[in-house]
Amino acid sequence: MLLKALKGKIHRGRVTQTKIDYPGSIGIDEEMLKAAGILPYEEVLVANVTNGKRLETYAVPAPAGSKDIIILGAAARHFTPEDIVIIMNFAYFTPEEMKGLKPKVLICDEKNNFKMLEKK
Repeated sequence: MLLKALKGKIHRGRVTQTKIDYPGSIGIDEEMLKAAGILPYEEVLVANVTNGKRLETYAVPAPAGSKDIIILGAAARHFTPEDIVIIMNFAYFTPEEMKGLKPKVLICDEKNNFKMLEKK
């Protein structure tokens, strides 16, 4: 049996832009993606802390160092720049793998500077 669990998370990032005329997804600074262990085009769940909306989409890399979190496509109707978001990425693990699981969690400040959450 496989269990679905958190693999990576970007906690309290800030939306930097929205672009409705785009085929859909979320653009995320490539450095943030790498640090959170999220691969380009991998599925993510995005929770908008500001208004409670949630969406599932896929991550596309934004330029490294840009600190961008860009909501693309129809989802842009539910997000605005400066909204606070939590971006979660899940994977399937065996029960044995779950015992040592330590998801990669980034904590962002108001400018999308991030640090890794220390796991105990």
